[in-house]
This record gives sequence, structure tokens and C-alpha cells, in this order.
Amino acid sequence: MALIKNHVAQEVETLPVFTTLEEAQAYCKTNTDISKKDYAVEEIVNFKGGPEYLLSLIANEEREKIILTKIASVISKMDSDDAPIEEIMDLLKLNNAYVRNLGISILRDFGTAIKYYIVKFLIGDDRDLRIFAINVLGDVNFAESRDMMVELLESETDINVAMTAVDYMGEIGEEEDIELLESLKDRFSGDVYVEFAVDGAVKLIKG
Repeated sequence: MALIKNHVAQEVETLPVFTTLEEAQAYCKTNTDISKKDYAVEEIVNFKGGPEYLLSLIANEEREKIILTKIASVISKMDSDDAPIEEIMDLLKLNNAYVRNLGISILRDFGTAIKYYIVKFLIGDDRDLRIFAINVLGDVNFAESRDMMVELLESETDINVAMTAVDYMGEIGEEEDIELLESLKDRFSGDVYVEFAVDGAVKLIKG
């Protein structure tokens, strides 16, 4: 007797259409299914205030790493004109290395779109923000990072800011930058740390 195979129709669940950010947030919070959370994240980013909300989840580590990575992926695909760049940069100020790396990965995808924000910090009066901007340049390392650090070092008078840049110049500097680096020994004359940092950077550049 021939066997007759029964075909059982599979029930396909229809995902909801959200009309507000709050609905999408609630769906993301209450579901344990990763695919449903992923869907919610993809929808949340389209609402006003959605990207900022998602970044707050990364900053506060309120979700599993797999979801935080999904959030980073979704944010990185945004149009740079609409992306909350400063909030993304704030992730790099946090102590959690995993979160900082997510922030760096997002910023790398935006490339030169972050230049305006970096310049704003670099030319500001706040020393800590200038150091932060240098760290972003060093970590993200887009095409203009070196040029911007060179321009900073040509006039920087704060030793802590200058030496932060010098550390990165050891990694991305070129031989033509050595003269500028050596000039810092005169600008900050008598400081042993400056001599040590500059000599180290020059040695790395020369290979």
C-alpha cells in the first residue's frame, strides 16, 4: 500500500505594525524571541527619538550582547545626516570596552561624516574634549586622522593634549612628521615625559 504524506500547513505569525515608538519599545522589552527583538530594533530606529533610545540601551547595557550588536548594526546603516553622531561618540567615553568597540564600529561606518564633530571638539577650549577627539581619531582612524592631528600639534599648548596626539602619531604618522614631533621638545622644554613620548613615536615611525 502506498504511503500518503500528509501536508500540514505551517502557521506563519504576522509581525505587528507599530504606530508609536512606545509600542515598538514595549514589544522589544516583552519578547524573549531574538528574531522578534531584532524586528523591533529595526522598527524603533525609524521613529523620532528611536535611535537615541537604542543608543541608551547600549550605553546602559540593558540587553544581551547579541541585541546590542544588532542595535549597532542598525544604527550604522542610518543616513549620516540623520544619525545622532554625538550620542554615538558618547559611547566611547564609557568604561565598558565592549560598548566602546560598538561605538567605534558605528563611527567607522560613518567615515568622514564625523569630521565636523571632531573638528568642533579639537578647536574648543575644553582640554578633555580635545583629548577625547584625538582618541576618536586614533580609534576610528579614517583617512584624515593624521592630517587633523598634525594640524593640532602645530599649535597645541596643552601638554596632555599634545602627548595624546603624539602617542597616536607613532601609529599613523609619516617620516615627514618627525620634524614637527621633535619641535615639541622645544615647545615643552625640560619635560622628560615629552622627550620620552616623542622619541617613542619617532622610533615607531622610522620602523
